Amino acid sequence: MTLIRNVAFALVFYGLSVPIVLLVPFSALFGRRALISYATGWARFHRWCARWLLGVRARYEGPRPEGQVFFAAKHQSMFETLDLIVEMGSPVVIMRREFARIPIWGWATQVYGIILVDRSASASALRALMREAKIARDSGRSVILFPEGTRVKPGDHPPLKSGFAGLYKMLDLPVVPIATDVGQLWPKNGLKRAGVATFRFGDPIPPGLPRAEIEARVHAAINVLDIESCQS
Repeated sequence: MTLIRNVAFALVFYGLSVPIVLLVPFSALFGRRALISYATGWARFHRWCARWLLGVRARYEGPRPEGQVFFAAKHQSMFETLDLIVEMGSPVVIMRREFARIPIWGWATQVYGIILVDRSASASALRALMREAKIARDSGRSVILFPEGTRVKPGDHPPLKSGFAGLYKMLDLPVVPIATDVGQLWPKNGLKRAGVATFRFGDPIPPGLPRAEIEARVHAAINVLDIESCQS
């Protein structure tokens, strides 16, 4: 059954995503707001496919943030990159620049407002990141970052990338950590399994804290579900 679910998901989601992406330029004719709605609709379609074809659904715990915030989320799969767009009301997402190379979709990400990060972490790349993040903040939209930098396996807790602290200082917004255990169901390699993926919002962390303190608090908060799993 697991194999059948995975095949059905691949055929339906990826098969229908091709025409969805090809229609992106048409939706962009109606402006950025229309494109944001279109992208959110695609993320909802992904949620539907995950729920009804794979049997994977999300459970959100903890206090829901209000207003504009800086989300710092654990990254274990593709699932959360799309589901959080739906759940958090289309925030600006910071992701690797490699995704911009995908024809049409890469262009659409920039119109949507996604901030593309150069992994070289050069001084010019960091300045560009800060400049685009400031534009996002001034637009009134929340910003979401996966501060460990890449997808990790359950149980892996790499240190936060250096860019997080700079963004935290520049954005001057409360940070809301998001922990998840979705990697238990949605591995980077191998078959996806049916079940409930938990997402847990941490308490908002105020702006203005020293770098060591904010990094330690966020690192602990986004890994809390992994830590609880190891202790149980």
